[in-house]
Amino acid sequence: MTLPIDPATIDPDEYGEKQAVLEMDHEVAIEHVREVCTDAGFGIPVEFSPSELLNEKVDADRDPYYVLGACNPAVANKALEESMQIGGLFPCNMIIWEEEPGRQRVYHVSIMRIARLLGMAPDTDAWGEILEETGEITDKAFAKLESVETAETD
Repeated sequence: MTLPIDPATIDPDEYGEKQAVLEMDHEVAIEHVREVCTDAGFGIPVEFSPSELLNEKVDADRDPYYVLGACNPAVANKALEESMQIGGLFPCNMIIWEEEPGRQRVYHVSIMRIARLLGMAPDTDAWGEILEETGEITDKAFAKLESVETAETD
């Protein structure tokens, strides 16, 4: 199978990759990221632990790994007006995994940017506004996460 794009040539900014490291316990990090997302303008309609599921179902012995499904309903509604396919990528996910005890990685990619890269969303002014709005919310959340990261490592 030939990919329509070469992933090695795509700048992480094009698909909205964001990361932060939090020096705290896993459960504390989950609660902190949940609060930061809510303060930034995301709701959390779904959340789950793939590591708990896999450890239980297939004896995977995975370290803590958690998914917070973040959503801003007003933006999600606008996105669906532009592309019904975007729902296949809902919700925006904030991933928290334990790199080592007391050290958590928070990871996010923009489903809105990925949808446009894959041709699932139009390259229109309306979609550009959606990208701008979701980008602002995500930037606000990661600025707060990074300020905690910096404060705790100083």
